[in-house]
Amino acid sequence: MGQINCNRTLPASTDAIWKIIGDVHAWDSWLSIHAGWLEEPPATLTEGSRLVQKVVMLGMANKLEWTVETVEPEKLLVITGKGMAGVKSRFSFGIAPSSDGGTDVNIEAQFEGSMVVGALAKAVEKDAAKNLNDSLDKLALAAA
Repeated sequence: MGQINCNRTLPASTDAIWKIIGDVHAWDSWLSIHAGWLEEPPATLTEGSRLVQKVVMLGMANKLEWTVETVEPEKLLVITGKGMAGVKSRFSFGIAPSSDGGTDVNIEAQFEGSMVVGALAKAVEKDAAKNLNDSLDKLALAAA
């Protein structure tokens, strides 16, 4: 299993950050692994919503079928997904006001499956860390 956790304080309000994270049509502006929607996503995310996404990690495309597990506006979005080759993923996007007026953003990602073990799990973690840090950079720009 691969697991990664990225945290950053961004210089934007929780409302501005949530408007981007909570709007799947904005994901192409900030989420680095996002390569497009394979089915039209819902206009509003609610618990149980289904998303079918093309993602790219380690230079390889995969189709992930996500289910929205938790939606707490301006606080938390959790999605769980299944992809090709038995890959399972869980992403958690947490946001909270920071003491300096910005927003603390925490992204946790988990990947598991029969192929996500050993050296491949380490490669997935390394690639995910790079992508999630790039995503936080892009999120800061998109929310500015």
